[in-house]
Amino acid sequence: MAERRVNVGWAEGLHARPASIFVRAATAAGVPVTIAKAGGTPVNAASMLAVLSLGAQGGEEIVLASDAEGADTALDRLAKLVSEGLEELPETV
Repeated sequence: MAERRVNVGWAEGLHARPASIFVRAATAAGVPVTIAKAGGTPVNAASMLAVLSLGAQGGEEIVLASDAEGADTALDRLAKLVSEGLEELPETV
């Protein structure tokens, strides 16, 4: 299983707007991805309610994971999005 550990780059954490940006990006990634707080239970990264339920704060470590084919590229892009607090999914890493 491919995995990326990153710190949340959005100052407000994964709440409201940043969570919406992340969920859209996770859905567009084309592979199933889970997200969890470090040591926590993974949830579906494409579910707005699941992502909001994590309560991930700015600077807190999260774990992105997937066992699908092509997961490395998708996880790299999502990790960059989260760690840098970007407004949209990067086209290249």
